[in-house]
Amino acid sequence: MAEKTIHSQMTINEILSGFPQYTQRLAQELTNAGLHCVGCGAAHVETLEAGMFGHGKTQDQINDLVDRLNTILSVQVDTSTITLTPDAAEQFLFFAQQEGKSGCGLRFGEQLAGCSGFEYILDFSEKATPNDEVFVSQGIEIHVERALLPRLKGCCIDYVKGLNNSGFKVINPNASSSCGCGSSHGYR
Repeated sequence: MAEKTIHSQMTINEILSGFPQYTQRLAQELTNAGLHCVGCGAAHVETLEAGMFGHGKTQDQINDLVDRLNTILSVQVDTSTITLTPDAAEQFLFFAQQEGKSGCGLRFGEQLAGCSGFEYILDFSEKATPNDEVFVSQGIEIHVERALLPRLKGCCIDYVKGLNNSGFKVINPNASSSCGCGSSHGYR
């Protein structure tokens, strides 16, 4: 059986709903390509190709975007753990040193907040509690309350550097929605 892939005749809605474990990454890539209509009504009826042409993009740019979207699908999501990218680990260690918290682990969780329901929490953690599950990624301990694992297992914590927004970004294969500003997320 052939693996399902993204093509230019799919609607944005089909792309985002067809690959739930990759929704956040796909939405970010679509937004980066200039399709800020990811959450608007056009996403349900407009094809990727029509959206790109409508935003003044060329066929080569459409083909490049389709390739990037399919590359995202080729990355295996490990839903049994929580990971840090090398950039996130480097920034965490830098901030830990700046705050006098060298040797601390990362406390990762979420709380009710924002327009989509939940907001991630990232903080320093001197040691795991008896209610925590401990993951190790990039040599850093990540402490997560066991009760949150059904929603947080599989998360990848990245650090994004940009002119407008720099900071930690959580890619959660369990989240089914996120707000336009990227500060909150929700589940089905």
